[in-house]
Amino acid sequence: MITYEQIVQDPAVREYISRADESLMALGYTEHSFAHVTRVAETAKYIMEKLEYPARDVELVQIAAYLHDIGNLVNRIDHSQSGAVIAFRILDHLGGDPADIATVVTAIGNHDEGTGVAVNPVAAALILADKSDVRRTRVRNQDKSNFDIHDRVNYSVRKSQVRINDERTLLKLKLTIDTKYSSVMDYFEIFLQRMIMCRKAAEALGLEFKLIINEQTLI
Repeated sequence: MITYEQIVQDPAVREYISRADESLMALGYTEHSFAHVTRVAETAKYIMEKLEYPARDVELVQIAAYLHDIGNLVNRIDHSQSGAVIAFRILDHLGGDPADIATVVTAIGNHDEGTGVAVNPVAAALILADKSDVRRTRVRNQDKSNFDIHDRVNYSVRKSQVRINDERTLLKLKLTIDTKYSSVMDYFEIFLQRMIMCRKAAEALGLEFKLIINEQTLI
């Protein structure tokens, strides 16, 4: 049975993630390397544990989260689909259980906006964890005068938290934004589709989704 720690320690996986992020760096994208995939894995784990899913599902969502952006090694376009195929190859080579592999591959193939759908709980948790990782430290451009809207929005986010209430009825994405760098409207301009996807993913888990920016509920 493949474990999350096994995937984290695998030299080939680490090389693929590193090289995929190099491609995104060349394209001017925010950080998609180990900090991102580890944070997504931690958030996805929190969501699944808080909703009391089985321990194996918790492990599988961590594995899916760690591998979810590996398709950027091929191309940014359709990276969720190519990433799912790469993940299949890795997990199959490691002797993974077909049912486990199917769950992980499905989640990765459905994590990106435009084509992704929360078709199962693992996919839903991955979507929510991935789309909620907005933060200043993902911005690589150090020249603030040269920021594009993506740089401004990510840089403006001082704090990002995903929280589920004790009744397990509500998921909140709470952001603290420094409006000196970006407005709330800027956030919606580039992330509206992602927030709609998060709402649908939360609903698939039986939760209401709320976006709270600077203590104001916006969705």
